[in-house]
Amino acid sequence: MTRLPARRSLAWGERAAQGPITRALAWFQKVAGPQPQALADRLPDLPAILRRSPLAPLYLEALAGPDHRRAAAAAVGASEQAISERSWWAADAWAHRALWHFERVDMTLAATRQARRIGDIRVAGGDPASARRYYAEAIGEARDIGAEREQGLAALGMGRAELDAGNVTMARRLAAIAEELLERAGAPDDEVRAAADLRGEEKAVGTAPPKAEEDG
Repeated sequence: MTRLPARRSLAWGERAAQGPITRALAWFQKVAGPQPQALADRLPDLPAILRRSPLAPLYLEALAGPDHRRAAAAAVGASEQAISERSWWAADAWAHRALWHFERVDMTLAATRQARRIGDIRVAGGDPASARRYYAEAIGEARDIGAEREQGLAALGMGRAELDAGNVTMARRLAAIAEELLERAGAPDDEVRAAADLRGEEKAVGTAPPKAEEDG
């Protein structure tokens, strides 16, 4: 994935995460391993299997323009359709095309969301290891533009990927970070609850349960 340009000023009225959260997320990015490879300057021809999508004609028309915004919207729609059909390869391929078009017109927030969505697709398709790299990229870009909600959602996605990989402790740490970021960004309640559910409740070791009161 092409490294998106950092923004010198914050966008969308959000503030950049500071202190322990920033340091923790930076550490998780390193743990996630190498970032996805840079996207090519030119897209290959649309594979035949993708041409069967109902949105393919709309996409190809926009591509011929080229109208990157329309092409990206059509690719996102085709990716979501493939997700509903559990066709993970097609969903991933369309999502990468959407990401490429968003980057061409410097739609940084949309590109960041799409990187996170690729992570979601990889997890759903049974490949949490590669998903982590896309979540890490989304976390970094969201931090650069001050999009705390997007940071929180990417951290939540990475936490789910870690849980699928059997790394429960890391998943809970990421969930706690995601919960704090989402609360601070004023995210919808269902997103905050999802992070809280992943974090779970820690139980004290060696604590005896309360005794029931005896009659009489």
